[in-house]
Amino acid sequence: MAISESTIQEIKNRIDIVDVISDFVSLKKVGSNYRALSPFTNEKTPSFYVSPSKEIFKCFSSGKGGDAITFVMEVEGINYIEALKYLAAKYGIEVQEEEQTDEQIQAQNERDSLFIVLNFANEYFKKQLFDSDEGRSIGLSYFKERGFNEQTLKTFELGYSLDVWDGLLKEAKKKGHSEELLEKAGLILKQESKIYDRFRGRVMFPIQNVAGKVIAFGARTLRSDKKQPKYINSPETEVYHKSKILYGIHQARQAIRNEDLCYLVEGYTDVISMHQAGVQNVVASSGTSLTKEQVQLISRYTKNITVLYDGDSAGIKASFRGIDMILEHDLNVRAVVFPNGEDPDSFSRSMTSDAFREYLETNARDFITFKTDILTDGGKQTDPVKKVQVIREIIESISLIPDGIKRSVYISACADLLDVEEQVLLSELNKLLIKKQRKDRAQPEPPEPEDLPLTEAKQPKPNLQSLAYPVERECLRLVVNYGNEPFDEEITIAEFILGETQTINFENKSIEETLNLAAQVVDEGKKIEPDIFIGPENPTMSQLVIDLLEMKYFVSEGWEKKHRISTMHESEDLPSAAYTAILRLKRKKLESLILQNEETLKKSKSVEEQEELMTMHKHLKMMLKEIDDELGIVISS
Repeated sequence: MAISESTIQEIKNRIDIVDVISDFVSLKKVGSNYRALSPFTNEKTPSFYVSPSKEIFKCFSSGKGGDAITFVMEVEGINYIEALKYLAAKYGIEVQEEEQTDEQIQAQNERDSLFIVLNFANEYFKKQLFDSDEGRSIGLSYFKERGFNEQTLKTFELGYSLDVWDGLLKEAKKKGHSEELLEKAGLILKQESKIYDRFRGRVMFPIQNVAGKVIAFGARTLRSDKKQPKYINSPETEVYHKSKILYGIHQARQAIRNEDLCYLVEGYTDVISMHQAGVQNVVASSGTSLTKEQVQLISRYTKNITVLYDGDSAGIKASFRGIDMILEHDLNVRAVVFPNGEDPDSFSRSMTSDAFREYLETNARDFITFKTDILTDGGKQTDPVKKVQVIREIIESISLIPDGIKRSVYISACADLLDVEEQVLLSELNKLLIKKQRKDRAQPEPPEPEDLPLTEAKQPKPNLQSLAYPVERECLRLVVNYGNEPFDEEITIAEFILGETQTINFENKSIEETLNLAAQVVDEGKKIEPDIFIGPENPTMSQLVIDLLEMKYFVSEGWEKKHRISTMHESEDLPSAAYTAILRLKRKKLESLILQNEETLKKSKSVEEQEELMTMHKHLKMMLKEIDDELGIVISS
């Protein structure tokens, strides 16, 4: 089924791009626009901008840009239809679908199919938990023993897989799902002549992406059989890459943004118990080592992470690399250690919600205090050799912090804590930084150029046609930014530029195509709006227009007041800017014609043809001089 055009239009009419993007990044108002750290790259200085008036975003670090639909597609890695359905669900819009042709059904990609079959499996597992005798007596009993209430079960969509070989397989085939797709989704296994369910006799934890789509499962056995692994997870698939997702991120993202803090734990039940205890800004790495992609995912919502550990000091030491990775991404990291024998799951269930929150707040320590305490066994380890090793490890962690001010503050704290002269620590830090800089700068020597005979080393002739791109681009920039503004009492800027360029052949076909679309819009009596040019149908045009839209640079009112400097923006004299752009475009076209005429003249052998070409040359030169004179008047005024 395809989404109807009326539904698509309703979604577009309801979208608030700031509201949509705020679900993924923390936006800060700057002038009439909004700014944030890019959700696509690991940047230190914000270069991601949102324009509510134009209803577009532009990421200057990655080059990505577009409307709210494009943003959801890019940030979630989903297609156009999936993005529309996500936005429809967000704004409570009922999706009207239309019948697809046989070709469209055949073209439905594997990714869409995987989401469909994984959602089917999720619904199947939930049904078994609540409706089957085995699910209620084993699975539901287990969850209730852990203290999970009905609302929590629904929030995290917990389920149960029956202890049979092919329960899911049979039900899926009844519903028309193929064995091939079930295998690709990681739901069944094929072994020689046997085909059977991957998950059997286990409680099920669906793993969701940021948008809430089920992409995989974690499953826990309730048997005491030590030959069986306690947990098994879905294999990596087209839609599931375990290094790029965090368990609970869908349920936690809004709370993380509101609290400006993310708690990081290890397991599924840790997340669920803390969420039920009122601490909803919590996610889990699901038993895997923390990855840079997971850190970047958290950084979309906050720069503050608190890592929660149980009392196993060996396990904590093994996770130090995760803390270093957080520091390396310029995030602030703290740590909380629970008493021996306790973990976030058990400890949160042993006290009231208020008491648990208070414990987290009062026991959170900065990474230096935390790391020192662990490495020195709470200060009991006083061996000088060990102390030197501890200092070196902590300095190495500090050296990973990109912010120089932060490094300085942590060095000072480290000096006080370990009773070492600050200058000594600074010296060691500088050695590490210099070593790192040398490593970063190390590049392989470029290959030596081949020695060519002097006769072959010809200088390329200037191609004036290629120099037309900037002036062609400038004409389009004025149309998409100011096309609806008046040129004079009778016509708009768009009408003036499009009229003047109607007979001009543009070298850049994307610019010509975009101007042709703008001309069509103007002929229909409509206004020039950015979303006319932006969409998945023509990504080249979309990117071109987005790059031309004015978003990033502006003079703030505060700056003008402070320095008492008056500046003039081009928008204050648009007719002059448009007129000048057309003159410069025509000048480039004349230069190109003159060059072509000269080349033809050199090859001409007929006297009559040469005289005709010379006459044409003089005429073109005269026109060029007229434009030069006109540009001089415009520039001097």
